[in-house]
Amino acid sequence: MSCIKARGLRKNFGSTVALDGVDLTVEKGRIVGLIGPNGAGKSTALNAILGLTPFQGELKVMGRDPWSERDALMLDTCFIADVAVLPRWMKVQQILDYVAGVHPAFDRSKAEGFLARTSINKRSKVRQLSKGMVTQLHLAVAMAIDASLLVLDEPTLGLDLLFRKQFYDTLLNDYFDHRRTILVTTHQVEEIEHVLTDVIFIDRGRIILSCSMDDLAARFAEVTVNSQQAAEARALNPIGERTVLGRSIMLFDGVARERLAGLGEVRTPTLADLFVAMMSPNTAKGAAT
Repeated sequence: MSCIKARGLRKNFGSTVALDGVDLTVEKGRIVGLIGPNGAGKSTALNAILGLTPFQGELKVMGRDPWSERDALMLDTCFIADVAVLPRWMKVQQILDYVAGVHPAFDRSKAEGFLARTSINKRSKVRQLSKGMVTQLHLAVAMAIDASLLVLDEPTLGLDLLFRKQFYDTLLNDYFDHRRTILVTTHQVEEIEHVLTDVIFIDRGRIILSCSMDDLAARFAEVTVNSQQAAEARALNPIGERTVLGRSIMLFDGVARERLAGLGEVRTPTLADLFVAMMSPNTAKGAAT
């Protein structure tokens, strides 16, 4: 059974279409990046998955309808938003007391073990903590709950580089065990590329790319084209082209690397470069799905 499965998922806000017939499958035990520009439908999709908004179409999360079975779903799901909503007047110790009292799957010793590796004082109030520390506290609570699905919505927004790296290192080393599924949205694409097993690009409420990172490496190639072979390269219909230091760099979808090797230096594109190319108005997005 898939962790998340959507068919024809739609959501309108008045005349605005936020999700336009989305078909989506997230298998268990994967780390999936949901990536798109502002207004693409990412937050709406997450809200539907978490049972926070009604929707049209079919959507199952761990076999449950998230809107009608949200109470049961939340026992097996954790969520970290872009703005941690921990009560600012509570002490860290009181946060742990509260979660231990309301969530049957919370392992307090795990949370305390994680916090012991940080500089967070359990007697401090949340309002006394830096933004990075609040995120660490939120992650400690989430990691201490034996949940099958962890949803992260811009979890490191506003954090400095050190805290962002620590966050994802902790996620991989102390939480992910190939049983759990992690769904993450972020604009810092380059920082999560090494973490992901799968990627989904969404734009204007539609999925324009959904594949594993392995398939992505096999399917897409980027070439720094020799100037004398630029016309030959363009005849292969690159999905994107940019100029760096006077040299053309072209991105290809589904063209054999053997065929590209004679045109210049071939490599796998970064997720950020692929995202920019596929978001271009000149890209035939329908063909890239």
